[in-house]
Amino acid sequence: MTPASANDLLIPEEDLNRLRHCRHHNPHGFYGWHATADGSVVRTRQIGAEKVELVLGDTQIVMDPIGDDIFAIKLGNREPLDYRLRVTWPEQEPVVAADPYIFLPTLGEMDTYLISEGRHERLWDVLGANVKTYETTLGQVRGTAFAVWAPNAIGVAVVGGFNGWNASQHAMRSLGGSGVWELFIPNIGAGEVYKFAIQTREGHRRDKADPMARQAELPPATGSIVVESDYQWQDSGWMDKRAEIDTASTPMSVYEVHLGSWRWGRSYADLATELVDYVADLGYTHVEFMPVAEHPFGGSWGYQVTGYYAPTSRWGSPDELRKLIDAFHTRGIGVIIDWVPAHFPKDDWALARFDGQALYEHPDWRRGEQKDWGTYVFDFGRNEVRNFLVANALYWLEEFHVDGLRVDAVASMLYLDYSREHGEWEPNVYGGRENLEAVQFIQEMNATVQRVHPGALTIAEESTSWPGVTAPTWDGGLGFSLKWNMGWMNDTLEYFSNDPIHRSFHHNELTFSLVYAFSERFVLPISHDEVVHGKGSLWNRMPGDTWNKAAGMRTLLAYMWAHPGKKLLFMGQELGQRDEWSEGHELPWGVVEGWQGEYHEGISDLVRELNSTYKEVTALHQRDFSGEGFTWNKADDASNNILVFTRYGDDGSQALCVFNLSGTSQPEYQVGVSGGGSWRLVLNTDDEQYHGANNPLPETIEAEKVDRDGFPYTTTLHSPAMSAQFYVWEG
Repeated sequence: MTPASANDLLIPEEDLNRLRHCRHHNPHGFYGWHATADGSVVRTRQIGAEKVELVLGDTQIVMDPIGDDIFAIKLGNREPLDYRLRVTWPEQEPVVAADPYIFLPTLGEMDTYLISEGRHERLWDVLGANVKTYETTLGQVRGTAFAVWAPNAIGVAVVGGFNGWNASQHAMRSLGGSGVWELFIPNIGAGEVYKFAIQTREGHRRDKADPMARQAELPPATGSIVVESDYQWQDSGWMDKRAEIDTASTPMSVYEVHLGSWRWGRSYADLATELVDYVADLGYTHVEFMPVAEHPFGGSWGYQVTGYYAPTSRWGSPDELRKLIDAFHTRGIGVIIDWVPAHFPKDDWALARFDGQALYEHPDWRRGEQKDWGTYVFDFGRNEVRNFLVANALYWLEEFHVDGLRVDAVASMLYLDYSREHGEWEPNVYGGRENLEAVQFIQEMNATVQRVHPGALTIAEESTSWPGVTAPTWDGGLGFSLKWNMGWMNDTLEYFSNDPIHRSFHHNELTFSLVYAFSERFVLPISHDEVVHGKGSLWNRMPGDTWNKAAGMRTLLAYMWAHPGKKLLFMGQELGQRDEWSEGHELPWGVVEGWQGEYHEGISDLVRELNSTYKEVTALHQRDFSGEGFTWNKADDASNNILVFTRYGDDGSQALCVFNLSGTSQPEYQVGVSGGGSWRLVLNTDDEQYHGANNPLPETIEAEKVDRDGFPYTTTLHSPAMSAQFYVWEG
């Protein structure tokens, strides 16, 4: 140690003033170890400390207080060395820790380059809060590396209970033109609550939740939480085979779930047993979670996201969500999550105006705001924003092993004039209404997901006639695996809401879907959106008394499972739930547990049988996306409200699907078929096990060599009122 001169120890006043107010881009230039002309200096700022000592091996040297809670010491002519700081605060035991300001940046030049280019596919490994361990001369140092993108900020600090939320204790350094700020803090580990204190150009401090946080406090608290996972996955067999699955030719029926209201008060851990058992018992191939990313308002159902990388804490920890997904995979059930890249809420502590200016959102209100929802729209043309979203898609697939992303509100991204009046939108560079930057983002996301995680699905909720939603990106398409068929859903529910005596005037509402059924790779969705906001449940859309409502629901579900396309049904509809869904109430389990209602257990049993039959009869799923898998047998019998069509499998199998949607039975209905000989009954919604009328139907029907309806054979069958039957050809 050598005598210290004031000039050696002090920080220039201009820099000191900026450091005092967390407005300095390079606090590492003054704190930590630094060489001087005649030795070296160590400085540290320890807010409120009584004494700070420099620890060099077994030696402890008291550092000089030089004002502003800064302690410094001159060490003489020495090379860089490893040391610790022993800090004593009033009425506390001394704490020994490594100095945050002696560590090299935790992001390398390639990281910052890829972030600026928008191509860092593991963004969560370098931004946010990552627990790290370093080997040093004096031993192992464990702590957390914090990094955040805030290019418009003039200063950024990590704040939390560990530093009294004081922004001048852990100021971060700017990594040049990348806009990234970084700091490694020793002795900070999993469980610590933190935020980023951002000093804006306008002179304001804004405490922001970490956009890359892996966990957040339970709402209404808004802090981010340092998290570290040691979860050991058990689904390697599932993950290995996923890439080999051909979605087009395999059965896919999806049970859509709002985790908080399936059964009230259940956690991820509870659901890993109860929900998994339930979905497996009903025979679904997939489950779809409404958004599980963190959101402040439960009434948004998760569609206004504030923590894109943080599973909501409402139902447990991130590892408990991993365990839930793992449990589904163990039972052979895929997991899809709803993903919301179209917009985000305006909460002041989250993404909105993150560093004081429009950053994640587009700066032009005509592109940057979604007025209907009171949200901001992402700036899809900005590299770093596009990277944030593409990496987020990969994050859920990589870190949580999800099997697919159902992408919400795609239409709102594609069109510049979506839900906007004249003067509220600006055409693209070619004068059109297409959002070219959003199209590029969607294509990049889909192509990247399919390259990095073959077999993972991306599913578009897209309600317009945009061409090529499921066409490959190399052919100019958007590149989604599947698209929700909103037209089928609207027409079908409108038809079934009519009294049978009026349905003959709406017959084309059911037949029209086959005009375009093979133009995209479709999912048939009856989702949460169809049973809320005054629309009522499926049960209450059915006309007539309780028997007819139940019969109508059974027929609707059979029609859905027979129609080309994959299937999605929202929870509660498999029970014939009478009231429309509310996130504040659990499903009406009493209707199937014997103490409330009637017919509902039969609907549940039918869903189970539909899933079983759908899997077993290859003709019902092998050619969902090909016109070769479908033909009409009776499409024009509007007067009798009857539809008959045949589904074909690659193996020559045939399934004859018969629907009587009237109130009148047809005991000897003749229809032309393509196969002669026997047709075996494999499903009948009128059966007593489903609480139907139980009309006696033969187990097999015969097809004779008589031309009818353009087919070489004719069969005569009994089609009970308000029912559906599936027959398979046995030759």
